[in-house]
Amino acid sequence: MSSEFFFAHSTAVIDDGCKIGEGTKIWHFSHVMPDSIIGEKCNIGQNVVISPKVKLGNNVKVQNNVSIYTGVICEDDVFLGPSMVFTNIINPRSAIVRRDNYQKTLVKKGASVGANATIICGNTLGEYCLIGAGTVVTREVPNYALIVGNPGKQIGWVSEYGHRLLFDENNEAVCLESGQIYSLDNNKVLRLK
Repeated sequence: MSSEFFFAHSTAVIDDGCKIGEGTKIWHFSHVMPDSIIGEKCNIGQNVVISPKVKLGNNVKVQNNVSIYTGVICEDDVFLGPSMVFTNIINPRSAIVRRDNYQKTLVKKGASVGANATIICGNTLGEYCLIGAGTVVTREVPNYALIVGNPGKQIGWVSEYGHRLLFDENNEAVCLESGQIYSLDNNKVLRLK
């Protein structure tokens, strides 16, 4: 099902009641479920499931084999790497229905989640954070944080371009690619210019 506004491969399934923004592309064998909202210029890879009431902002890139479950909200410019995993129940049981207990997970603007990472529900991933491949996120992630490991631990800070920030004696750092300047104050990073 394609429209003049978005593209969907012939094998994609798009349920009634979805809102899909202009310029979005939905690839092979993906399923967009009812009442989900996908922004403009998104790219939804192969074999992706977007559950009911999921919200994706503009320019969200979802790589192959990702399931985005009810309760997940991704703001603009989020990157979800191949086969990364969201959860939406803390204590799942096959015999117990907990659809009324889905927890929220917020992925803020510009955040990137690496391949095969797992995001435990109920947490917020801060703006422009970078979650390394295979990481298991079990708690809140600050803006610009670099998180790796299982369980995920912060090992530094990154710029909006995804480069490691090395702070000087004045607690300032410069992104090697963009030249943007950042400050570190009270364990929080702010972009100065």
